[in-house]
Amino acid sequence: MRKPDFLSGIPRANLTKREVKVLKLVASGKTNKEIAKKLFISEKTVKNHLNHIYRKLGVKNRAQAVVEALKRDYISRD
Repeated sequence: MRKPDFLSGIPRANLTKREVKVLKLVASGKTNKEIAKKLFISEKTVKNHLNHIYRKLGVKNRAQAVVEALKRDYISRD
């Protein structure tokens, strides 16, 4: 369960449900190809989602995106 914005002190990035789903799969170690297959989308679409995620979270790569997603309570460690 996510904390309200005012409790976390970190602004929300307004990720879409699909972007959060992609992030969860990235955090679980899935490749773009595996994510595409699981979500029934193309690898190009996965890359587009990741680029949007990076921009919204202010990061440059997958590892940073996962760290920020954890900080902002988009994903959990379990």
